[in-house]
Amino acid sequence: MGFLTGKVLLLTGGGRATLSDGKAGSIGYGIATAYAKEGANIVITGRNVKKLEDAKEELERLYGVKVLPVAADISAGADNTAIAQEVVAKAVAEFGRIDVLINNAQASASGVTLANHTIDQFNLAMYSGLYATFHYMQAAYPELVKTKGSVINFASGAGLFGNYGQCSYAAAKEGIRGLTRVAATEWAKDGVNVNVVCPLAWTAQLEQFKNAYPEAFEKNVHTPPMGFFGDPEEHIGRVCVQLAHPDFKYMTGETVTLEGGLGMRP
Repeated sequence: MGFLTGKVLLLTGGGRATLSDGKAGSIGYGIATAYAKEGANIVITGRNVKKLEDAKEELERLYGVKVLPVAADISAGADNTAIAQEVVAKAVAEFGRIDVLINNAQASASGVTLANHTIDQFNLAMYSGLYATFHYMQAAYPELVKTKGSVINFASGAGLFGNYGQCSYAAAKEGIRGLTRVAATEWAKDGVNVNVVCPLAWTAQLEQFKNAYPEAFEKNVHTPPMGFFGDPEEHIGRVCVQLAHPDFKYMTGETVTLEGGLGMRP
């Protein structure tokens, strides 16, 4: 039994993806695995129902936790407030509480330059990332106050460093960083711990990009200074587990940045 036994994680973008070697191939699934190993029950959202069901089957089978998959898509033209509220309501109905909210979901049209970006492509990044983070934080807030819980949001080096071809993605992630800082300031009095993580991990999507476009990969993707990419579970998921530990409550109001998935600084 881990220290999160009896706790409940609400994770957006938690569908199962794997690398060619069978390891966790997405940051969301790496986080879910790390939390499951500590005994947490998990609510996972996403657009791909099969990936959610695959995650449920494997996490429950391997770690003996309960997983509730909920298909949800924050997008332009949808009643996004209602969508987030419904996910939270289902989580509470199933498990009775929410202890940790992790906003990991993000879609974007990476590789399209600023001059060629369409409004639809820009909206895709904003709604799936920034607006989704906003709506889920608002919807989960009353439950997090009850449990003195934690929020962990995901930003990116794309915004910090201005990555080529990632204008909407970078803009959404910088918005999430700002939103996180404000929430950390406003929610500290409620005992809700709020942090942001900027990861770089080896994922199935990155692996596919390297195999399909090796020249573009070499030009645009650079190995972190430590000499290797972060592992979605070991380096990203475990940091997210630590941020939910009671001993990290002293960090309320701070921002945690994970550079390359391999280091942490307050």
